[in-house]
This record gives sequence, C-alpha cells and structure tokens, in this order.
Amino acid sequence: MQQVIVVGCGIIGAMLAYELTQSGLQVTVLDRQPPAQAATGAALGVLMGVISQKTKGRAWAMRQISILRYAELIPELETALGHALPWNPQGILKLGFSEEDLVKWQALAELRQQQGWRLEFWSPDQVMAHCPQVQPSDLKAGLYSPQDGQIDPTALTLALVEAAQRRGACFRFDIEVQRLAANGRLQTSAGELEADWIVIAAGLGSTPLLPVPQVTLSPVLGQAIRVKTTKPLGKPEFQPIITGQDIHLVPLGSCEYWVGATVEFDLAENAPIPEPLEEVWQGAIALWPELAAAVRISSWSGLRPRPVNRPAPIVEPLLGYPHVLLATGHYRNGVLLAPATAQIVRDAIAGSA
Repeated sequence: MQQVIVVGCGIIGAMLAYELTQSGLQVTVLDRQPPAQAATGAALGVLMGVISQKTKGRAWAMRQISILRYAELIPELETALGHALPWNPQGILKLGFSEEDLVKWQALAELRQQQGWRLEFWSPDQVMAHCPQVQPSDLKAGLYSPQDGQIDPTALTLALVEAAQRRGACFRFDIEVQRLAANGRLQTSAGELEADWIVIAAGLGSTPLLPVPQVTLSPVLGQAIRVKTTKPLGKPEFQPIITGQDIHLVPLGSCEYWVGATVEFDLAENAPIPEPLEEVWQGAIALWPELAAAVRISSWSGLRPRPVNRPAPIVEPLLGYPHVLLATGHYRNGVLLAPATAQIVRDAIAGSA
C-alpha cells in the first residue's frame, strides 16, 4: 500500500484524505493546528460552479467535476456519519446591474443548456417575485442557478476528517512541518518524515515549505458578518444564496445569515483593517434593505491564498520532485474546487503506478 503524507488540514487536505483513502492509499495528514483554522475557517462555502463565467478548459472542467461530485458526496457523508450536514441546495441567484451583464448572462445560459446544465435568466420583476428581499432600483436582471448551492466549510471539513479516520487515515495536529528538504523528505518538529507521495496543501503556508520557488501566493482578505433577523428575508420556503456587487447573502436557517465578501487590497505590510467590513455591510443593505434592522451576532476575517501571475488553483507536481504534488492557491474557490483537486491528485498517483 502506498503511503501519502498531506500537509495541511483545511478543506483541501481533508478532501484529499477522504478521497485518497477510498482509493486504498494510506494517508497521514499533518498540521500544527486543528482542522479548518485558516482560509477554510474564513470561507462562506458558496459553490458557484454552473453560474461561473468559466466556460472551457481546466477552469470549467474542475467546476463541473466538483459540482457533480458534491451531488453524491454530501448524502454519502450524511449516510456514513449518521447526521445531516448544514448545506443549502436551493441554488444561487446572481444580480446584474448593467447591460453588459444581460448580454453575457444570456449567452452563458444558452451555453450551459448545451452543456446539459440549467441557468434561468430572470427579469427584475421575476427576481423580486421570487426574492422580494431584493430591492435595488437599478437592477437589470437576475441569473438563477438551481444546481449550485452552499455548504458550511468547517462542518464539511470536520465531516471529511471523521469519515477519513474511519477508513484508516491518520491525522496529526501536533506536528509542525518546517520544510521539504533537498532529499524530498519532510523536516518536521517530530523529525524527518518520508512517504511514497507528499502533497502540499497548506494554503498560504505552502510557499515557505518549498525548496524551489515554483509559486508565489498573495494573501487576500475575506470578511463576513453573521446576523439575525426577526423573520426570514423574502419567502421562507425559498432561501437561495444571493450575490451582487461581489457581496454574498448566505441563509443559515433560523433567520440567521452570513453577509460576506472578498476584499481586494494589499496586506503585505498591514494587518486587516475594519473599514472594508463596514463597506461590505453598507453595500449589503443597499441590495437587501431589510438587513438594516438585523442584529449583528459576530464577524470574522481571514486570508485567502491567491497565486501571483498565474491562475488559481495550483495543482501540479513540484519541479524536480516527481513524488511531491502541490494542491494549493485556490483563492476564493477552495471549497468549490476541493473535489476536483482531490481527483487530479488521485489520478496523478494512480498514473504513476
């Protein structure tokens, strides 16, 4: 049986452990902290696959693979663990505010139909009939994807860890990986470790581990506010994820919502600052005015790993180290692309046999 060491236990590392153990591999996951503490713990878990503007190549292929896998994976995990996972299968509604959006979305809806997927193009009146919580006067159209959705990233990660453990995967949350040595072995706080395969899935912590500068990752801030309303926004029986102006409204049940966004600014020298979170909140109120009366329960922020000068994610062999694979730099789409990432890694290992 081949031995695989995975470095990092966010959503990518946990998904790798689960899927690789299914293939009969012996997996050990190393992290210096418990699961889902970094970028995964600062994600909304919005699965924007079909509704994405990616239409060809690897970018679309990974989204399609992942959406198909999630349709099987979530009930698979629920059955295996004996409890429900907090996920929302009611689709994603994207709000458009320009004529350019109308043209792009009509073309995308036609293409998705040819590809065997559903997208519904809604007029402003249709948007407000389905989702009366949407109120902006300059709304031009809505694009509804019933086959996309959202899942709680932390709950999913913990479920994958538990299910992988039941299949024999080993998780060590007391080991700090220091670097990949020139001999291809891992230098760690527990000594030198080796395996048939090593997968680096440590997000922003990946680059410092590498002996060759193959990828540079830039930190980008993600922020969210958790709020509670006195009644559900819009129709209680229809609570899709709604996104507009790069702000997401994510229903959590029991009249609670996440309001979140990824904020683009340089974080190299300064710690995250509070002003962007307030901008996100005011932007959300402009889209969904009823939020103004909501009670803020909590807020969080975290850093997402964005590759510099190349597309996300980085899923490839490490140059000069044929038994080391990179699975990192997923930027905004770590949760969405985790199943496809695991499939690429699994196929790479199987193809070497």
